[in-house]
Amino acid sequence: MSLTTLTRAGKHRVLGLFASITLVLLCGALAPTAQVLGQSATTTVASAAKPAFKEEFAVMRDGKKLAANVFLPEGAGPWPVVLSRTPYLKDNARTPGGASQKYTAAGFAYVVQDVRGKGHSEGEYLPFVDDRNDGYDTVEWAAKQSWSNGKIGMTGASALGITANLAASAAPPSLVAAYVVVAPYSRFEEVTFMGGVVKEADTVNWMKGQGAAEQVPPLLKRVVWDKRWEETEFHTHLDRVKIPMYNVGGWYDIFNIGNIKNFTYLQNHGAKGARGNQKLSMGPFGHGALSGDLAYPNGGDLRSPSSNQADQEMRWFDYWLKGIDNGIMQEPAVRYYRMAPARKNNLSAKNQFKTAPNWPVEHRDTRYYLQPGFALATEKPKARNASQTYRFDPAKPVTTFGGANLTFDRGPMDQREVGQREDYLRFVTPVLTDDVAITGAVTAELWVTTDGPDTDFMAKLVDVYPDGYEALVVDAPIRLRYRNGRMRDRDVKMMKSGKAEKVTIDLWATSLLFEKGHRIALHVTSSNNPRYEVNDNSGTPPGDPPRPRVAVNTVYFDKKHPSALILPITAP
Repeated sequence: MSLTTLTRAGKHRVLGLFASITLVLLCGALAPTAQVLGQSATTTVASAAKPAFKEEFAVMRDGKKLAANVFLPEGAGPWPVVLSRTPYLKDNARTPGGASQKYTAAGFAYVVQDVRGKGHSEGEYLPFVDDRNDGYDTVEWAAKQSWSNGKIGMTGASALGITANLAASAAPPSLVAAYVVVAPYSRFEEVTFMGGVVKEADTVNWMKGQGAAEQVPPLLKRVVWDKRWEETEFHTHLDRVKIPMYNVGGWYDIFNIGNIKNFTYLQNHGAKGARGNQKLSMGPFGHGALSGDLAYPNGGDLRSPSSNQADQEMRWFDYWLKGIDNGIMQEPAVRYYRMAPARKNNLSAKNQFKTAPNWPVEHRDTRYYLQPGFALATEKPKARNASQTYRFDPAKPVTTFGGANLTFDRGPMDQREVGQREDYLRFVTPVLTDDVAITGAVTAELWVTTDGPDTDFMAKLVDVYPDGYEALVVDAPIRLRYRNGRMRDRDVKMMKSGKAEKVTIDLWATSLLFEKGHRIALHVTSSNNPRYEVNDNSGTPPGDPPRPRVAVNTVYFDKKHPSALILPITAP
């Protein structure tokens, strides 16, 4: 059946399948196949299609044995080692031209390990719960092998990046450096929830795909910070990281802000060995191929030679694991892609990579205030009373079109697809007479009310093209009961009907040139599904059966309630 004949929900399901395949490819593995336990650790496997490797077992501190494939360069060792730890099954990552050949050809031993409870490894699979200790034990195991010179680097994207981060936060003495692609700072705030709202399609679908469906209901109840989050998060142990780390992220990636936060902390506040030795590269890509009518040239794909990222990884490990002074540490610490108009039939020459000595880059936070008539302007609102009210029915949510998604269409899709709805507000500037460049954190401050105990507000930054195309840049939600945070139970407060309160929505970060002739827009609504779960507006506890009600929501934009979009303006 062609996609054109599918319903919208059907498209999401098919695209979710494509996205899942894309994610596994990104992480260095093909689609999982059936595994047979008990393969000999001394068996060497080789064929014309597959490079030789040995399966070996590392014993963890609790006695569990984790299986790893070991690929060695030609000639006499020992060698420095590049290690990946994967939940996507190690035996699907050994094709010619893949990760193993890339590293062995460069003179590194390459080790890819099934995480606990996956593939040939023993134990129970609990996503990212045991990976700090298991990562430490595996690094030290690899350092002691006859084929290892004791210098270990870790590499990985997405889930493999998370396992690398967690291992680094355990500070194993033999871990020298890491190269981490698209991995979060906080699973609590970036992976499972955003603004207290469940990332429904991505979180739930990923865990089900990993055979962890039974773990979803209890996880989704843990919206408020607890000891278990503290014990298993990366950012709560960042002060223990003592190594150089190269972070690679994408502006449309599901972990957009994670790589930035990890770099910023370690580069400026990290422990000895980490501070001053970090690198950050941000590109115009997502967690898989972008959807829509925009395609960014010269680096819009990590695998593109023009993106230079594969070369950067080899230079990184050459410098830190082999001691080759190739100049990489004399280059600017930050490399980022500033996006510009990128319609597939009309690419702007202003799409380009830029560099900076640190993050955030030099900028000026500028407020664009919501105005009567759905306008957006840098002048403060003068109206004494101005607002817009709409009814939000959870049975009729706004459909997701693009954004930082994993399991379905992603990227700068056209928000005109949303259509004209009472519960979807578009505030827009006049046509720009000059280019406006932004790089950094984007925030929305909204003064709002609702007639019930709880509801959601969603904000989207949009680049409006001269022909009307509404390219999504970044978006994020806030659940009003969590407007004061969710680090403690007492942070959670229901709304008082009709009382206006200011809420802050963190839209993460981006780098974009709004070109002359375009317009800047802020879209405001109360749902974006299936990207985020739909609020039933009743204030029911997380995990309880919903009791849906229609909410009457209001956004204010007058002198007393100056709602605004805050943009990090930089030199054009």
